[in-house]
Amino acid sequence: MTIELTSQFIFIGSILAVLCILASILSRRFGAPLLLVFLILGMLAGEDGLGGITFNDFSLAFLLGNLALAIIIFDGGLGTRKSTFRVSLKPALSLATVGVIVTAGITGYFAHWLLDLTWQEGLLIGAIVGSTDAAAVFGLLRTAGLDLKERAGATLEIESGSNDPMAIFLTIAMVQLLVQDTDNPGWSFLIEFIQQIGLGAIVGLTCGYLLTELVKRISLPSALYPLLALAGGLSVFGVANLLGGSGFLAIYITGVLVGNRPLPYGNDIHRFHDGIAWLSQIGMFLMLGLLITPSHLPPIILPAIGIAVVLIFVARPLAVLVALLPFRFPWREQVFVGWCGLRGAVPIILALFPSLAGMENTVIYFELVFFVVLISLLLQGWTIAPVARWLKIDLPPLPRNPTHFSLTVSTEQQKELLVYEILENTPVLGMKQHQLPMTQGSQVVGIIRLGVLVEAPAQQILQAKDQLLILALSDAKATLNNSFAAPRTATNIELRSYFGMFTIRAETSLGDLSLVYGFSVDDGLLDTPIAQFIENRFHGKPVVGDRVRFGSVQFVVREVVMGKITVVGLKLHTET
Repeated sequence: MTIELTSQFIFIGSILAVLCILASILSRRFGAPLLLVFLILGMLAGEDGLGGITFNDFSLAFLLGNLALAIIIFDGGLGTRKSTFRVSLKPALSLATVGVIVTAGITGYFAHWLLDLTWQEGLLIGAIVGSTDAAAVFGLLRTAGLDLKERAGATLEIESGSNDPMAIFLTIAMVQLLVQDTDNPGWSFLIEFIQQIGLGAIVGLTCGYLLTELVKRISLPSALYPLLALAGGLSVFGVANLLGGSGFLAIYITGVLVGNRPLPYGNDIHRFHDGIAWLSQIGMFLMLGLLITPSHLPPIILPAIGIAVVLIFVARPLAVLVALLPFRFPWREQVFVGWCGLRGAVPIILALFPSLAGMENTVIYFELVFFVVLISLLLQGWTIAPVARWLKIDLPPLPRNPTHFSLTVSTEQQKELLVYEILENTPVLGMKQHQLPMTQGSQVVGIIRLGVLVEAPAQQILQAKDQLLILALSDAKATLNNSFAAPRTATNIELRSYFGMFTIRAETSLGDLSLVYGFSVDDGLLDTPIAQFIENRFHGKPVVGDRVRFGSVQFVVREVVMGKITVVGLKLHTET
């Protein structure tokens, strides 16, 4: 390859990356799925587009796609807070296993009937499109500026990060069944499944723990900690695959472990991986767009539309219904989780497996799956925000985590030094130290004002642009972030519209409330506090936004601390 040709590739690649980044502005303005924009730009740069670039190396695409997916899933694990497991771990794991199997089975049977394929080939197509895409779902939600109820949001987050191993296992199993003769496929599938999931989990837990200990104990220049985390995560991915386990499950578990431990330069690790995950998404979807030749698509458009319709409107909703049946999810959240089954990069990467296995008609598999993904991004991607608002799954704008600096002080005691800047609209503005909403084990170390550490901080009144230094346990950081966060854009009218005009104490009994607001309550519930009643209604796992109605009165959860309701809003039928 000549120097001139190399320079051309670098120039074209960088221009495409810049266009993808700038396209995010249009995506926010028009609500278009950003990953769809990346795909289209890749197609425009391909052999049928303006760029005229010919790229048909499926092996290289598979290698780079797996690398990008591993980085994206690792970043997803880093961003998964352990607090989300309280309400959503079991439902999400059910969706990631049972849900994927049901989705693949229904879609595969329809593909077998529609395309006159063998049942094995139909199930292969179902397995390929069986998993959702975390990057697609949460990229769209962030772009739309939505805050979801924790139960729905956390379930989607954990499911999207953990359902890829099942889809990959099913795809590999069906490919092996098609290319190899086996006397007992059911038994071999079971052994393969146990090996994939079991080894993936063991490697992820073991190596994830070792990686966190290494990052905690080793002394490096600050810029190398994020690189060590990334290299360690990819090493876990490779080890799990070499041992016959699921590398994607292993790297996700590793990301969760690393992301939930106090580590040196932890904020730098998170920021670096956010950026590298975006770069991976851009590169992967551009590459997948280049692989597609649009002129080859017309013959498969109608079959792809049929499969996409069954997948979106039949298979995914039924899979959600079956998978969430034991957990008694509110019906609105079930509908939303069903609609959020976006397909993205994973199905397109899995569609390369038949080609790598030397199967026939592999280009048709790839192009068919690509068009199904395209329809999913267009239909579901463009409507996620309106559907969330229609189903009342969104919350009014909530405070964002404040920009702050953190430094791990003691890894044994898991303590951090946190520095918060006091903004104009921060609730703690004008307070003294003894008035601050501190957590147990937290203490104010000092106040920096105009670049100088002030004397007698206990007597100082906090002013705008002060920097407050707090020594706290790492587990308390989330609570402190909420205390020092500035409200975003929710007005009093928006809050009253969502939570109601009145605030009720959590310990107020239903009997007292029924006397005041004129609704009937069973005699056995008269002494039950409203918070306890709501908690029981939602099986001990309430989230902000949960609602119960008594006649014309509706109670809405306003605040939950450590799994317990602390503030309840009240809406009357006359309120909007």
